[in-house]
Amino acid sequence: MPSTTVRNLLVRGMLAGLLAGVLAFAFAFLVGEPSVDDSIALESAASAPQHVHGGDTAAAPAAPAAEEEEELVSRSMQSTFGLATGVLVYGVALGGIAAMVYCFALGRIGRFSPKVTAALVAAAAFTTVYLVPFLKYPATPPAVGNPDTIGKRTTLFFLMILLSVLLAVAAVILGRRLAPRLGNWNASVVAGLAFVAAVTLAFVLLPGNGDAIKETFPAALLWKFRLATLGLQAVLWTSFALLFGHFAERLLAPRPATVTPPATAVPAA
Repeated sequence: MPSTTVRNLLVRGMLAGLLAGVLAFAFAFLVGEPSVDDSIALESAASAPQHVHGGDTAAAPAAPAAEEEEELVSRSMQSTFGLATGVLVYGVALGGIAAMVYCFALGRIGRFSPKVTAALVAAAAFTTVYLVPFLKYPATPPAVGNPDTIGKRTTLFFLMILLSVLLAVAAVILGRRLAPRLGNWNASVVAGLAFVAAVTLAFVLLPGNGDAIKETFPAALLWKFRLATLGLQAVLWTSFALLFGHFAERLLAPRPATVTPPATAVPAA
């Protein structure tokens, strides 16, 4: 593939990631932020100081403002500008990476159109980069869980992403090597089953994440938050697949120009 085409696809991938990030931000703000606010409010209420007065337990009076820890970034700023910045940067970065993967995959995974190839790349990226790690280490609401294990939990999550991507690459290589003997369809099925088996083994061998959520945290709120985070990624990658597929189709397979036939002169009567 010419370098000019690669550069053009990279630019279109980053643009598609940016536009997909706008849609993902809207979803996160409307669907995800309410559960985040509920989680923070619940944790704040649970950690409020208590004192005993007259045999009854009651909340202690608010500490003087001078003794309160000053909030560096307000919650409203986090849920608007901070959220938008994070999602948009995330979308642009993943869009660029996915575009590079697309350049490598185009023509190597079958005789698919640019749009279908974009959809396959986006589906593979969503599955390996987010869905598989999410199934092992699902998202945790902020201000919930043991803060001493944040580093360990983050390391395990990124380790699961690395394993998922490497296993997916190995499955693709396996499928390509089996294709001459088994055919494309059978080789793809065998490679897919091998990927599932390897991921299942990784799930069993890697340590769990039992201390991420307190037992008293409401299960309904927990699953509301986790479904919102899953939906955010689904919106991001689905939007990217549709937008980038459209951009790539216009670049790689432009419609032929319509030639208007010359007008036929009408003979004089």
